[in-house]
Amino acid sequence: MKLTILYDNTVILPELKKDWGFSCLIEGEGIPTILFDTGGDGHILMHNMKVLGIPAESVEIVFISHNHYDHTGGLSYFLHENPNVSVYVPRSFRGVKRAKKIIQVDEKPVTIREGIFSTGEIAGIEQSLCIPSGSGSLLVTGCSHPPFRKILKACEKAGGEPVRKIAGGFHGFSDYKLIEPMEMVCATHCTQHKKEIQDHTAAGAWIPGGTGTVISL
Repeated sequence: MKLTILYDNTVILPELKKDWGFSCLIEGEGIPTILFDTGGDGHILMHNMKVLGIPAESVEIVFISHNHYDHTGGLSYFLHENPNVSVYVPRSFRGVKRAKKIIQVDEKPVTIREGIFSTGEIAGIEQSLCIPSGSGSLLVTGCSHPPFRKILKACEKAGGEPVRKIAGGFHGFSDYKLIEPMEMVCATHCTQHKKEIQDHTAAGAWIPGGTGTVISL
């Protein structure tokens, strides 16, 4: 499995553009190609995808974590390029157009495809993506607005195994002991306490995030 960060407020390659927001691509053998969030500006999103050699038509599913513009602003532009996708949105998000299929997710976990789950909309605002691997789930978050402990529990309920890898925004997270068992941590975008999170991450588990970061699992 591979995660490629397409949109972030930091950047690791000079030919890519940075901006406040988040988007990443999830792809791998036996799973659909998923665009997780779309950043705040569709022009920047598509520029970065082009530079990284990722065609819009390769995406099969768009997963929107929550209805904040820095995660949804590129959606309309992307759907203009590829309307033939299924779009999973939390129930609190309205107004998606052009998509081939729109699935609204309520508070219960949802199976997206075999082995890929939504945590369900937590606290009426945000869903996260959970992908079990048999040795611990991967959790992908947008901003982690709900309490992080609740997000972890929802992923573990959906995937049936402990979370061992996390990528995405942590917002104001400070319950650092939750990070200590993780085998991979990539904190991006809105994370306020990156240094503290890194300090509590096991040796070799920390991956610096930024537009252009590629994580192979």
